[in-house]
Amino acid sequence: MITPMRVFVLLFNAGTDNEGIHTVRVGDRNKILMFESEDDATRFALMLEAQDFPIPTVEAIDSEEIKEFCLSADYDWEIISEDSGLAVPPEINVEETDWKPDAEIQETEEDALPDNQESQQEEPELSDSELDSIRRRLEGLL
Repeated sequence: MITPMRVFVLLFNAGTDNEGIHTVRVGDRNKILMFESEDDATRFALMLEAQDFPIPTVEAIDSEEIKEFCLSADYDWEIISEDSGLAVPPEINVEETDWKPDAEIQETEEDALPDNQESQQEEPELSDSELDSIRRRLEGLL
């Protein structure tokens, strides 16, 4: 049996309903970069931050899951091997993303409320620590 390969990808708004994955635009196609090394993914994320991107989260995930997602979304993928050297983000970025930073969503929701209605934040059903505990247990099953 072949063990699935764990790779690292960059997510924006990780763990939310507004989660987005970082892609690189090549022509008219989107490509997801899958890093073998967490350090390389973190360096790439820091370079994105230096280009005024929202700060992405480096997440470990099974490469087969990413490939299935790419097939369903009609995206390409590339594995950045640990010994391939430093991957550098492109200098030109898309102006508008398919997802919105959490701060923008909150502002939009507040703007949509009538002036006489105050914003009511829904309480999450589980605390962050409970969600982290569940996530660790699920990852342990893999």
